[in-house]
Amino acid sequence: MPRPSWTTVTPPLAAVALAVAWPLHPENALVLGLLALVLVGAVLAAVHHAEVVAHRVGEPYGSLVLAVAVTVIEVGLIVTLMVTSDGSNAGLARDTVFAAVMITVNGIVGLSLLVGALKHHLAVFNPEGTGAALATVIALAVLCLVVPSVTTSEPGPEFTGAQLVFAAVASLALYGMFVFTQTIRHRDFFLPVAPQQYVPVVAGPGAPAEHPSAAGESGSFEHEPVDEDEDGHADPPTAKAALTSLALLVVSLVSVVGLAKIESPAIESGVSALGFPYAVVGVVIALLVLAPETIAAVRAAVRNRVQVSLNLALGSAMASIGLTIPAIAVASIWLDGPLELGLNQLQTVLLVLTAAVAILTVVPGRAKTLQGGVHLVLLASFLFLTIAP
Repeated sequence: MPRPSWTTVTPPLAAVALAVAWPLHPENALVLGLLALVLVGAVLAAVHHAEVVAHRVGEPYGSLVLAVAVTVIEVGLIVTLMVTSDGSNAGLARDTVFAAVMITVNGIVGLSLLVGALKHHLAVFNPEGTGAALATVIALAVLCLVVPSVTTSEPGPEFTGAQLVFAAVASLALYGMFVFTQTIRHRDFFLPVAPQQYVPVVAGPGAPAEHPSAAGESGSFEHEPVDEDEDGHADPPTAKAALTSLALLVVSLVSVVGLAKIESPAIESGVSALGFPYAVVGVVIALLVLAPETIAAVRAAVRNRVQVSLNLALGSAMASIGLTIPAIAVASIWLDGPLELGLNQLQTVLLVLTAAVAILTVVPGRAKTLQGGVHLVLLASFLFLTIAP
C-alpha cells in the first residue's frame, strides 16, 4: 500500500492543530513558531490541491476556483478580526483589500512576468481577456476605495448606508458580468496562448500572406488557445482524485485562515512593537491569504502559461473587492464603529500609478523582464510607504 504524500497528510494535520490551539489562545513563542510552520505547510498543500482541481476542470475555471475560495477565506478573516478586536480597526477592511490589489496587480503579475520572460524570453498572454479583467479591477477599486474619500454626504472616508449598499450591488454586478464573460461568453480569451502562435503580419508588396485568423493591421499579432489535449501534458486527474483534492483544498484554506487568526495577536503586537502603522496588519493578512495563489501563479509562469498566472492575479484582485465589499456591507449591520473604505492621498497615487502601468503592460499581449521589474518596484514602493508613510 503506497504511503500517503505530505500534501495529503498536511491539511488534516493543520486542521487538528487549529482545533487544539483555537480554544487555548497560545502566547508561547515556541508554540506560535510551530503553528507558523504548520501554516506554511497548509499554504503549500493548498497550492498543490488547487492545481489538481484546476487541471481537472480546465482553464479558466481552475483559476476561478482558487480565487473565489481564497477570497471567501479572506472575508471571513477580516470580519472575524473586526468583530473580535478592540475597535481600532475601522480601516482594516480597506487596508486588507487595498493590499490585496497591490500585491496581486504588482506582486503576482510582476513576479509572473519576470519569471516567464526570464525563462522563455517573452511572457505571452491574451490582451483581450487580460485587458477585460484589468478594466474590471480598476473600476471596482476606484468605485469602492477612492470614491468614499470624495463623497460629501458622510464626513471622512466613509460611505453612507445607501452609498454602501449601492457600492455592494455594483460590485456584485461587475464581478458577475466578468465571471459570465470569462467562463461562458468569451472563455477563449482567458485560455493560455502559445508563443509560436504570435505571427507578425507584414503589410506591403511581396510580404508573406496573412494567416486567415490574423488581424488586418500591420504589427498586430494573432493568438489562438493552446490545445491542451494534444500538447503532451499529463492527462487530467480522475473525478475521484479531483474531489479529494477539492476537499483537502477547503480544509487547507480553512486551516490557513484559522491559524492566521491565531497568529494575528502576535502579528499585531509585533507591528506595534516595531512602531509600524496599523495598516501593516492588513498587508500581512493579505500576504498570508494570497500566498497559495502567488506560488501557483509563479509555477504556471515557469511552465510558460502566463495567461493562467494573470487569470489568478487579476481574478484574485477582482474577487477581493467584488466579494469582500458586499460581505462587509452585510456584516456592518452588526459591526460596531465606523467603516472606513476610502484611500488616503498617498494610497490613491499608488493606485493610479499601478493602473497606468498595468494598462501599458497588458496592451501589447506580451512582456519582457522590464515590465515585471517595474511592477515589482511598485510593490516594493507600496510596502515601504505603508511602513514609512
